[in-house]
Amino acid sequence: MSEISLSHIKISPLGDRVLVKPSTEASQEKSGLIIPNSAQEKPQYGVVVSVGPGQRMKNGTLVPLDIKVGDKILYGKYAGTQIDLDGIEHMIINQDEILGVLIKGE
Repeated sequence: MSEISLSHIKISPLGDRVLVKPSTEASQEKSGLIIPNSAQEKPQYGVVVSVGPGQRMKNGTLVPLDIKVGDKILYGKYAGTQIDLDGIEHMIINQDEILGVLIKGE
């Protein structure tokens, strides 16, 4: 029986899906109490690692995604599918499950 090494596998999302690395920041309460990652709900934002080509319409035209690699996005609590790539948690999410792009204030 042969083994497959996941350290050399890359995933390219299909259609209107995006590959996201969820944020792993520990949150700090107003009281100063730091809540460890293991005791928190999973984050609802992350950074886009890879994007699919877009959504194919019934007439055959390809509509590109509004999201690009490097965007920090906010997604729904139950959105996407969790996957493990080389020991690092990622999510594959449909574009319609993305709630918005986070933009730094000026």
